[in-house]
Amino acid sequence: MTACIPARTNHTGTADAADTADTAGPTDPSARPGRSGRSGRMFRAAVRPRFASKPHSPPPAGGGRRFRVAGADVSASIAVFLIALPLSLGIALATGAPLQAGLVAAAVGGLVAGRLGGSPLQVSGPAAGLTLVTAELIQKYGWRTTCAITVLAGLAQLALSCLRVARTALVVSPAIVHGMVAGIGVTIALAQLHVVLGGTPQSSAVHNFLGLPSQLAELHTAAVSVSAVTVVVLLAWPRLPGRAGRVLRKVPAALTAVAAATVLAIAAGIGVPRVDLPSWSSHALPGLPEGPVLGIAVGVLTITLVTSVQSLLSAVAVDKLVAARKDTTVHVPRSNLDRELAGQGAANIVSGALGGLPVAGVAVRSVANVSAGAVSRHSTMLHGLWVVLATLVLVPLLDLIPLPALAALVMVIGIQMVSITHIRSVTRHREVLVYAVTVSGVVLIGILEGVALGIVVASAVAMHRLTRTRITKETKGDVEHIKVRGQLTFLAVPRLSRALHQVPQGTSAVVELDGSFMDHAAYETLQDWQTSHVARGGQVEMTGRTGVRIAEPGAGAHACCRPWTPWRNHHCGEHPEAEPKHRTNAHQLASGLSSFQRNTAPLVREELARLAREGQQPSQLFLTCADSRLVTSMITASGPGDLFTVRNVGNLVPLPGAESRDDSVAAAIEYAVDVLRVQSITICGHSDCGAMQALLNSDPDASPTPLRRWLRHGMPSLERMRNTHRTWARLSGGPAGDTGRLPADAAEQLCLTNVVQQLEHLKAHEAVARRLADGTLELHGMYFHVGEAQAYLLSDAGSRLAGGSAEAEAEAESEAEAKKGRDRETRGRSDVFHWVAPSAQPLPNRSRYPSSPAPATSPTSLTPTASPTAPTAPTSPTAPPNATARPAPSGSPSGSPSSSPSAPPSPSPSPKEGAPA
Repeated sequence: MTACIPARTNHTGTADAADTADTAGPTDPSARPGRSGRSGRMFRAAVRPRFASKPHSPPPAGGGRRFRVAGADVSASIAVFLIALPLSLGIALATGAPLQAGLVAAAVGGLVAGRLGGSPLQVSGPAAGLTLVTAELIQKYGWRTTCAITVLAGLAQLALSCLRVARTALVVSPAIVHGMVAGIGVTIALAQLHVVLGGTPQSSAVHNFLGLPSQLAELHTAAVSVSAVTVVVLLAWPRLPGRAGRVLRKVPAALTAVAAATVLAIAAGIGVPRVDLPSWSSHALPGLPEGPVLGIAVGVLTITLVTSVQSLLSAVAVDKLVAARKDTTVHVPRSNLDRELAGQGAANIVSGALGGLPVAGVAVRSVANVSAGAVSRHSTMLHGLWVVLATLVLVPLLDLIPLPALAALVMVIGIQMVSITHIRSVTRHREVLVYAVTVSGVVLIGILEGVALGIVVASAVAMHRLTRTRITKETKGDVEHIKVRGQLTFLAVPRLSRALHQVPQGTSAVVELDGSFMDHAAYETLQDWQTSHVARGGQVEMTGRTGVRIAEPGAGAHACCRPWTPWRNHHCGEHPEAEPKHRTNAHQLASGLSSFQRNTAPLVREELARLAREGQQPSQLFLTCADSRLVTSMITASGPGDLFTVRNVGNLVPLPGAESRDDSVAAAIEYAVDVLRVQSITICGHSDCGAMQALLNSDPDASPTPLRRWLRHGMPSLERMRNTHRTWARLSGGPAGDTGRLPADAAEQLCLTNVVQQLEHLKAHEAVARRLADGTLELHGMYFHVGEAQAYLLSDAGSRLAGGSAEAEAEAESEAEAKKGRDRETRGRSDVFHWVAPSAQPLPNRSRYPSSPAPATSPTSLTPTASPTAPTAPTSPTAPPNATARPAPSGSPSGSPSSSPSAPPSPSPSPKEGAPA
C-alpha cells in the first residue's frame, strides 16, 4: 500500500525516501512502484536495526498508466449533460446565433475548459449571463465577426492568466457583481417573454418593455400553451412530494419541462416553430473582424470581463460547495484561479474558432455536478463528450423541440438570476444603492456602462462611510463616556480631539470605538491624549461596541509577549538600554504579573467570574511532570476550568499502601474521581525527563534523600523496561500512520514505559477501579516530545487499561492474582504512542472537553489523526493486530485512542523485534 507522509529524518541522518513519494493513493495509476521500491530499499538499509519496512504493492498489470473514471463521475456527467443540452439550445436561440453554436460551446466548455481549467468540478459552457452581450454583438457585427471577437477575448484571458491577476476579479464589490447578473437576467426575461407570447424580441430591454402591451394584445395561443406547460413543469418538478417525488427529482427539471412541452406539441398537433439544426457542412465559421476597431475592442473587453468574472466567482462558489460536503473521504483540490482563467481562455479560442458561443463557468451546471457526487474533472469532460455524441446522433429528436419551450426555459432562468438571497445580502450590508444603480445601468444602458456606474457609486459610498464619523460625549456617574461611531480618519481628528479635551483631568474615561478602521492621525491623537490623561491621575479604558475591553493605542508594542513567551524574552514596552544588566527574579515575576493584569486579565475576567460562581467542573485529571518546559494549557489548547492538573517529579503515581511520606497524589486522584467526577485521567510524560535519567543512573548504595525516596515509585517502570518478555514502546512516525520508530535511547524508552506503568498503578487505586468497573472513567496515556513540539497518544490502551467488571472483581479477590493476569495480558504487546496531527477543524467545544472517545477505526490499521482522508498505513510488524489509534483533536487528550475491551489478545512478536538488548 502506498502512503504519503511528511519528511522525517531518522537517527542516521538519512531522510525517509517514502516521505517524498507522490500523492498517489492505493488505486492511483500514476503511482510508480519501481521508484517507490528503490526508495524503500534505501530506507530499510538506513534503519535496519530498528525498523522492519513493508514493501509496496506490486505494480498494476501491464506496467503502464491506465485511464480510470470513477462511477460517481459517470453518473454526474449524465446529470449535467441532461441539464446542459436544453440550456445550450435555449441560450443560442436567445442570442440569435445558430443553434449549433450553443452545442459547440457546451462541448468545448466540457472538453477543453474541463481539462485545462483550474477548478476540477466547475462546468463551463454557454452562459445566460453572456446572452445580452452576445446578442448585441451579433446584431452589430454579424455572427462571423462575433466568433472572431470570442477568439480575441480568449487570447486576452490567456494574457491575463500569464500576469496572474485572476484574484483581482474578486476585488469587485459583490453588490456590483450581483447587480450585473440581475440586470442581465431582467434583460433576458424581457426579451424571451416576447417569444413565449408568440412574438419577436426587440433590440433593447427598454423597447422590449414598451412593446409588451401590443404583444399581449396579439397573443398566440399555441406558443403560450407550450410555454405555460414548460414553466409549470420547470417550477413544480423540484417540489414533487413523497418517495416517488424523490425518485423523479433525479431527472433534471429543465430536461423534463422541455420533454413535456415537446410531447404536448406533438400529441396535440400544435403548430409552433421548432428547432431546425442545419447540416454541419453549412455551419458558419469565424471570419476576419469587420467593423470599427474601437467597437470591436469594446466587444472583446466586454466578453473578457463578463466571462472572466463569472467563471472566477463560480469557481469560488464551487470550492465552498465542495468544502461543505459531508463525505470527506475524497479530496478535491481547491481551485487555481489563474489556471482556471487560462482554461477559460483556451476554451473561448477553440469555441470561437469552431463557430461556437462564448464560454464561461456556469453556476447552475457546476452546482448540479457537485450535488451529483462528482469527484474529479472527468465528470466535466464526459459531459462534453455526451454533448458531442448528442449532436451527431440525436439530431432528429432535437428537431422536435418547440422554440417557445426553449424560450420559456431561458426566461425562467433570467428571472432566477434576480436572486432574493442576493438582495437580502446587499440590504444587510447597506449596499442597496450600489446594487440598484448597477441593475439599472445594465438594463438601460449596457453591461460595461452599468458595471462602471456601480463602481463609481460603490467608491462614493465607501468614501462617505470613511468620512462620516459620529462622536458623542456623556457622563454616567463619575465616568466620562466618549462614543465613536464609524471609521476614524484624519478628517474626524478635530472633532475627536475636541471631545477628548472636554474630559476633566483626573477622572475615569471610557472610549467606545465602533468601527473597523483607524488611520495614523487618529491613532496618535488617541495615544497622546491617553498618555497625558493617565499622567494627570486619570484612568482610560478602550472598549468595543459590546463593552468588551480592547487593546489601547500602543498595545501593539506588547504583541511580542505571547502567553507562552519566556520571561527572558519579554522586552515589550520596555527600554532595554535603561534596564539593569541583570534583572532579579522578583522583577521578572512582578513584570509577568503586571503584563497579565494589563493584557490578559480583562479578557478572562468574565469567564473566571463565572467559574467562581459555579465552581470548577473539570472533565479530566491531567497528571504530568513538574518540568518547566511542559506548559499543559498550551499543549492541550485548554483554558480555565478544563483540566484538574497534578504535577510532580517524573509524573509518578505511587501504588496504594506504598511506603511513602506523601499522599498528595492519591488525595488528588480521590478528589478528582469521587468529588469532581472527572470523565478521564491522562498521564503525560515527556522527552528528556530528568527524573527518568536519574532512575537510569541511580546508585543503590546512595543515601536516601527525599528525591531518591520519591523516585522509588518509578522503579516498577525501570523493571518493566528491562523485562525481556515485554516489547519496547515505540512512536508512530507521521501522518500516514507508518510503522513508526523505536525510542532514540534508553532514557526515551523509560519515559514511554513510565507512562504505561503509571497507568497500571492508577488501576490499583480503589476510586479509579470502581469507576472503571462502572464504565464511567477512561484512562489515557500521552507523550510530549519537547524538542519537536509534537504530542503522541498511547494506542491500544482500552483493552489493557480501561478495565471491566470482571477484572475489578479479580482485583478485589486477590491483588497478586490480578497483577499476574495483567502481566500475562500485556506480555508480548507493543505499546504505540501515536502521532497527533494538526487539526484542520475548529477546536471542540470546551463544555465537552475532553469528550468521549471517537468511534473505533478498523481493527487492523494504525489510523493517523490528521484527517479522515488520510491513507491507511500497513500494520506494523511489532504492533499487535488489534492495536488501533482513534482520531483525536489536535492538542486534546480527549481523543486518546483505545481499542475495544473485547479485543482478543495479540500474539507475541519475536524477541529480536521487541525486547531491549
